[in-house]
Amino acid sequence: MTNSFTQISCLAGFEGRQAALAGWLYKSRSSGKVQFLIIRDGTGLCQCVVEKGKVPDEIFEKLKHLGQESSLTVTGFVRAEQRSVGGYELAVTDAEIIGQSSDYPITPKSHGIDFLLKNRHLHLRSQRQWCIGKIRHTVIDAIRRFFNDNGFTLIDTPILT
Repeated sequence: MTNSFTQISCLAGFEGRQAALAGWLYKSRSSGKVQFLIIRDGTGLCQCVVEKGKVPDEIFEKLKHLGQESSLTVTGFVRAEQRSVGGYELAVTDAEIIGQSSDYPITPKSHGIDFLLKNRHLHLRSQRQWCIGKIRHTVIDAIRRFFNDNGFTLIDTPILT
């Protein structure tokens, strides 16, 4: 496995070439000899296609039983696919499981606010929370740039209790 990873948001520049991704398993489904893994890395989502016979049988079986939010790296060839999330997919030739997650507590069913706050570190991984975080970042960045461009200086004051 390589140490140089491609961000999912940059896959378009790798069409027809080999790329390595590092991320977390968002979703997976299997149809016998083909597995579809949706991997996220903080820049986006990518569908990774794992075909039996194109990867060692041991890897194919391990990936079949991988839990949601397990961390892994995958290597393969990037190809355009309109039906895929982001318009590109990775035809997997190799994979390595970094950390397996077996009992991820946040399922697709709705959860109460107390449960989500108790598991906040995991809830922040959800797509909705990620989008909210990106919007907050953009707004805060624009405000900071405005004040910086107009001669203001940010002073962090001590916390008074």
